[in-house]
Amino acid sequence: MSAQRQSPLTDPPDSGALPVVDLPAYGEDFISDPYPYYAELRARGPVHRVRTPYDQDAWLVVGHEAVRSALADPRLGKDWTKANLQRLAGETPLFTNMLDADPPHHTRLRKLVAKEFTSRRVEALRPRVQQLTDELLDAMLTAPDGRADLIEALAFPLPMTVICELLGVPSIDREAFRVWSNELVSPTHPEAVAKATQDMADYLTALIETQRREPGDGLLSALIRTSDEDGDRLSHEELIGTAFLLLVAGHETTVNLVANGVRALLEHPDQLAALRADDGLLDNAVEEMLRYDGPVETATWRCASEPVELGGTVIPEGSPVLISLASASRDTERFAVADDFDITRDPRGHVAFGHGIHFCLGAPLARLEGRIAVRSLLDRCPNLALDTAADAPHWRSGLLMRGMDRLPVRWDG
Repeated sequence: MSAQRQSPLTDPPDSGALPVVDLPAYGEDFISDPYPYYAELRARGPVHRVRTPYDQDAWLVVGHEAVRSALADPRLGKDWTKANLQRLAGETPLFTNMLDADPPHHTRLRKLVAKEFTSRRVEALRPRVQQLTDELLDAMLTAPDGRADLIEALAFPLPMTVICELLGVPSIDREAFRVWSNELVSPTHPEAVAKATQDMADYLTALIETQRREPGDGLLSALIRTSDEDGDRLSHEELIGTAFLLLVAGHETTVNLVANGVRALLEHPDQLAALRADDGLLDNAVEEMLRYDGPVETATWRCASEPVELGGTVIPEGSPVLISLASASRDTERFAVADDFDITRDPRGHVAFGHGIHFCLGAPLARLEGRIAVRSLLDRCPNLALDTAADAPHWRSGLLMRGMDRLPVRWDG
């Protein structure tokens, strides 16, 4: 952090305790560029008491080694009843899903979903993803002024359409769903969160009932009728929670992967030129986009089921824990010159999709969509650039997703 930034550290209320890092006190500076702050926290140690934007104090884990260790530690689980997190979760079936469960419940839910969400099914989507990308770019490029919001034109509708078609729900009210999803992952006010939660749950309940009456060949209908060798099935609440997880995670990560990645390319013309000159760099470039400015800033809440010692600090039993994926991928102990965007580096080991049993089930689909979107965009727009004449985008608030509200671009040369 620069010397001009005022430290938000506050004196601990009890003698001998770690100081509380007041993250909201950093304001827009932290929201737009959290990486210098995470660097300072890493230099101080891997575990910190923090005040979050959610009116909830927590323990924050930073740094590549500590983050990977924490993500794989079964003592940092998802049983929210063991922590003071009820006010964040509320009573809703939306969170009855594998991401918010511990083994053996998590194992059971993931097994039932994974049998329908295979790599073969993802690869079979390649022609459709390409077709959708081409159609969206066709529409975008009709703009008479040669300008567009890339999120509105491509980064949002592509993954949203793909996941809806995969689930078999092409008629979903996508704009309403976008509003609800944005509120849940980037909360603005408790009342707005409560309304979005209820609206989302009501919508998915009706959607599932429609699929029961009129089953199709999509993933949601398959999940309704699927069972394992023991005859296990998803309950009604588990279906709602799983549909919520697949729809939200199935588009949010890719929206930010494409938008953040294209922004990084356009802000680093040497890297953009290198990628244009060598198609073989595409896969590596997408991985570097994930490492450099990935779509998820912090993993979802965990709770210490017992005292957990990490890096010489003990996280007390019952404490809510946040694990910073963004800090891990910019850790200079793991990645040389980590703040440089370099599509020729070896970015393997980044944790943009998590680590351990909660590693993102949809990572192959996000990568497929990201590669097709970036390659097609660069092919169709040889003069693509950031639209500096438009209002600058704002970074979304909260600690979960790392993304912008819009990305103005131009291609008129």
